[in-house]
Amino acid sequence: MSKISLIIQREYLTRVKKKSFIIMTILAPILFAGMLFIPAFLATREDTDSKVIAVVDQTNLTVGAIPDGKYLKFNYVGEESVDELKENLQQMGYYAILFIPENILTSGRVQLYSNQQTTMAVNNHISKALEGFFTNIKLVNENVPVDIIERTRTHIRVETIQWSSSGEEKSGSAELAAIIGYVSGFIMYFFVFLFGAQVMRGVIEEKSNRIVEVIISSVKPFQLMMGKVIGVALVGLTQFLIWIFLTLAIVTAAQVGLKSDSSKQAQTEMVQNIMDQEAAANAPGMQDLSQAQKMLDDIKGRLESIPIVLIIIAFIFYFLGGYLLYASLFAAVGAAVDNDTDTQQFMLPITIPIILALFVMMSAMQTPNSAIAVTFSMIPFTSMIVMMARIPYGVPIWELILSASLLIITIIGTIWMAGKIYRTGILMYGKKVNYRELWKWIKYKG
Repeated sequence: MSKISLIIQREYLTRVKKKSFIIMTILAPILFAGMLFIPAFLATREDTDSKVIAVVDQTNLTVGAIPDGKYLKFNYVGEESVDELKENLQQMGYYAILFIPENILTSGRVQLYSNQQTTMAVNNHISKALEGFFTNIKLVNENVPVDIIERTRTHIRVETIQWSSSGEEKSGSAELAAIIGYVSGFIMYFFVFLFGAQVMRGVIEEKSNRIVEVIISSVKPFQLMMGKVIGVALVGLTQFLIWIFLTLAIVTAAQVGLKSDSSKQAQTEMVQNIMDQEAAANAPGMQDLSQAQKMLDDIKGRLESIPIVLIIIAFIFYFLGGYLLYASLFAAVGAAVDNDTDTQQFMLPITIPIILALFVMMSAMQTPNSAIAVTFSMIPFTSMIVMMARIPYGVPIWELILSASLLIITIIGTIWMAGKIYRTGILMYGKKVNYRELWKWIKYKG
């Protein structure tokens, strides 16, 4: 055991002292924080370029139907033709020309002409305003009074309620379950390949430098393989924890440092709008403070419906189990070849199951109890990803126990098989190895 500890220590210290490790450990959180913060930051930015749109309305009905924005104005130009406006668009200072045809009620289309690509915000602003306006016109044409139209506008929000065998009810959230399942599965995929490949490259490097010949004189090949696998796992765990800490620190600092008065105002207006919509949909006349408290209680209830403790325990188990399973295979591949180029023929059987698990994960988030989702959550080579996608929706305990047991049995068998390949291949140089040769190494009893 002391020899394996020394190998683990060597692998760990050698890798954490590398410049590449230090650079990636610092750089990755900045990239992660950017992916989290920049889209949210940009979403609060308004388009401050003033835009004036000329409106040619053949129906003569829509004056005032499209509200002006802070930087977006609509100018109704009467009977001028679109062709004339096109010729003098820039001279007249127009951003675009909105043409509302006479048959809009039947065609449902308007044309927006511009000498540049218009933005989605402008298009959505126009379409939503006109949709509501002409919907009301159609209802009025059907002799539906305007006051009835306003009273019958209804907002529907689907609330998921889960109940246990004891009759206890609690709020659920399909969206939250899907997010947790997707993120967990993707992290599994990313880190298993990242650190499993490090094990393989480390073995190939030691073979090419003939360092392994010195090491193998003091320890058994199996001890060397296990020490390398566990050492890289600790490196990955260290890097992962640092990434989480630095990402949270950077995001928090960026939010504090870059939050301007305008963004605060935009956020305040957004929250107010949401609260107003919620109040209109659920309890007209409710005070903002009580409504906000209700929303917080709703979020808390949805979080309580997710088995957080079980998800954390399962994540740790499947993460370590999946890593040991694939890292041992990567170590065997590294021992069987002399360079990275020769690994391609052996990587395909390892890569296919984990990529297939990603596709099944997408299906499992839609139908977590389907036959294909349950089957792939039991197969050890895919269970670490698929089962993590199913757990937020609720999985019977017997399925978890069976899946975990099959994974443990497969890990033991895989490590034994990889150890046989590693023992023979680690000292073999210059020979092109195929699957038949690997099978001979596995069956070798010496």
